[in-house]
Amino acid sequence: MELIRDALATFADTALDVFPIALFLFAFQRIVIGGPMPERKSILTGFFFVIVGLGCFVVGLEQALFPLGKLMAEQLTSPEFIGGAAATLRWHDYYWVYIFALSLGFSTALAEPALLAVSIKAHEVSGGAIHVWGLRVAVAIGVGTGVALGCYRIVAGTPLHYFIACGYVLVVVQTVFAPRLIVPLAYDSGGVATSTVTVPLITALGLGLAEAVPGRSPLMDGFGLVAFACLFAVISVLAYAQLSVLRTGRTAGQHFVSKTSQD
Repeated sequence: MELIRDALATFADTALDVFPIALFLFAFQRIVIGGPMPERKSILTGFFFVIVGLGCFVVGLEQALFPLGKLMAEQLTSPEFIGGAAATLRWHDYYWVYIFALSLGFSTALAEPALLAVSIKAHEVSGGAIHVWGLRVAVAIGVGTGVALGCYRIVAGTPLHYFIACGYVLVVVQTVFAPRLIVPLAYDSGGVATSTVTVPLITALGLGLAEAVPGRSPLMDGFGLVAFACLFAVISVLAYAQLSVLRTGRTAGQHFVSKTSQD
């Protein structure tokens, strides 16, 4: 019964959050555009499903994903699992945490619906120059690497801004040499990759890890994994584009040399 009451309260809060958006859209249609909203019944039905879907999603986060992330962090950082006293553990003793974080970031980004939609659209508008799976895997590698590095930062206690500053310096350098076609898409990939599936899981992992590692504060050290995932997704896509250009240029050069020798 408590779960049902909590779920109903979550649905009510979600409806209150969605109501101003719906009110603004209907008012804008009536006052600025003029006339009633076309297909009003379908739109209202859609808003109903949005409320139900968001409510179920929030309940799932609170009941499953956040506790799961905290539980995994506690198990992977327990001295019994690592095999040493908590006071003697060093950053390299938590290698299972980094492996788990890499796998979690890669799999969640690969399963991200928003990333799939953007990859398909990018493939269409680029005339096939941008491959769907190539973009998805590149983003997933970046997110996995970022989450793993972010977990290392939590364990080691290194300030967040050092990593972020160095990362954006790298992004600026990559932007200068990357193909112009991929730069806007790469910058959007970070936001697309950190969406409904990725953010709850890696946030739960970061908070759980900060609570489990001695001397870490969940508020000061637990957050920041989303920033790592977003940043390294951009870096990975830019690197993917640069490697593709180098590979294409090398293949074209080899083809030219082969053709010249035949002639």
